[in-house]
Amino acid sequence: MSELPNINTDAILGDIRKLSSDEFEGRAPGSKGEELSVQYITDQFKAAGLEPGNPDGTWIQKVPLIDIKPEPPGPFVVKKGGQIRKFKVRDEVVVFSDRIAEDVKLENSELVFVGYGVQAPEYQWDDFKGVDVKGKTIVVLVNDPPITAADGKLDDKMFGGKAMTYYGRWTYKYAKAAELGAAGVLIVHETIPAGYPFSVVKGFADEHFNLVTPDKNAGLAAIQGWISLEAATELLKMAGQDYEKLKAQAKTREFKPVPLGMTASAAIKQSLKTVDSKNVIAKLSGSDPALKDEYVIYTAHWDHLGVGEPVKGDKIYNGAIDNASGVATVIEIARDLTKLKIKPKRSILFLMVTAEEQGLLGSQYYSEFPLYPLTKTAADINLDTVNQWGRTKDLILVGLGASDLDDYAREAAAEQSRVIAPDAEPEKGFYYRSDHFNFAKKGVPALDPHSGVDYIGKPAGYGKMKRDEYTDNDYHAPSDEVKPDWDLSGVAEDAKLFLAIGYRIAQAGKFPEWKPGNEFKAIRDKSLGR
Repeated sequence: MSELPNINTDAILGDIRKLSSDEFEGRAPGSKGEELSVQYITDQFKAAGLEPGNPDGTWIQKVPLIDIKPEPPGPFVVKKGGQIRKFKVRDEVVVFSDRIAEDVKLENSELVFVGYGVQAPEYQWDDFKGVDVKGKTIVVLVNDPPITAADGKLDDKMFGGKAMTYYGRWTYKYAKAAELGAAGVLIVHETIPAGYPFSVVKGFADEHFNLVTPDKNAGLAAIQGWISLEAATELLKMAGQDYEKLKAQAKTREFKPVPLGMTASAAIKQSLKTVDSKNVIAKLSGSDPALKDEYVIYTAHWDHLGVGEPVKGDKIYNGAIDNASGVATVIEIARDLTKLKIKPKRSILFLMVTAEEQGLLGSQYYSEFPLYPLTKTAADINLDTVNQWGRTKDLILVGLGASDLDDYAREAAAEQSRVIAPDAEPEKGFYYRSDHFNFAKKGVPALDPHSGVDYIGKPAGYGKMKRDEYTDNDYHAPSDEVKPDWDLSGVAEDAKLFLAIGYRIAQAGKFPEWKPGNEFKAIRDKSLGR
């Protein structure tokens, strides 16, 4: 990597300080903080000598958002003949709607238990076999089907073994319900497999943002939500079914959907407000005429939580690490890529997206309405938080084993005498929880690097201790600010490694590919006509 420029950590720190200052008011979409953030990032890209990234000659991609504020809903009503059970909303059932409508109703919709709600051709798995769920409400289990091998351990060849696949994410289950025309979908919440308590999912029913689509999200299930394990057990008992027996059946390929002989009804009233938000995009045009219409993308989200509930008298959620740090690092990578003597053959895009904290909405919008064809996009490299505690011997790749991007990262790390390591908690599905995921869903190989944990000159366990400290004290809190004890020497190494990955993809003779068996490989192959 000697041919690549060194990273200027003073410049990164300066950008973090500015973006996370109180002046920017926590960078919420649709706020003064958005205006300041978009202008500042644009100014840095201009100063770096980049071109406007939008083919229309601007630095922005408009992202239409809708602010949905629901009123407290009534009960979730289940009927079986003359028997009626009213489940308490928020205590037993959490329901919400992403449809852009003031009144949304679920009226006497037939309930069907569909196991894990998965259709995975590569595993010969179909939980919907033989049943049309259009207009019905499906009840699904959380996570992937946990398939055990002959030795009693989780089978690594089925749904990632211990690691979660996309099929296990709640977002997949809602998307599958919409695809199949279901009117409603309820995920059975279990704390251990979900990785968080039921209290967390209650936030789904609060005020939230979504994208404005041409059909006003009419293609989504009218009612989406969660049901507690206790309430689900009661619901199934009312249908004459045993939860544990159904769950055991759902772990097999032979499982077939179970009509419950009951109907569900719910009604939601909500107020709507449109918000015109923005992705910021810059471009470094490729030097090779044959390859300049192919692209490598660096992404980071500029938004945070804005102004909220005061904590110790501070109400500005500054988001220094999450994710002013990622934006600042991408800006510095952009500056350095413009300085190279041998210019990248492919074009490189720098996409700073909005509304990640609202559900990856800015990157979702780009993936649905790309400014450059995704079939011409070689890869996405996403930076969501960076290392502020010093140099490490390792670099974590969430989703290690997914694509050829691992090999690029491994080679660049070796040149720094470092190693690549997997996520220590693959069962939590972190790969599906940041902006790169929206590119992966469309088949574009996507890299999700995280800070290493083996710190040079520090005792064993230091990395985990600092991560836990940040999670417990600063994550999504007003205290996520620049700290006097930060050591950005690790950022210098990491950013140079990320620069090397992007540059070498831009120079490569072919696109990186998904590894055989990955859930996104078939999507990519189909999009490229393979």
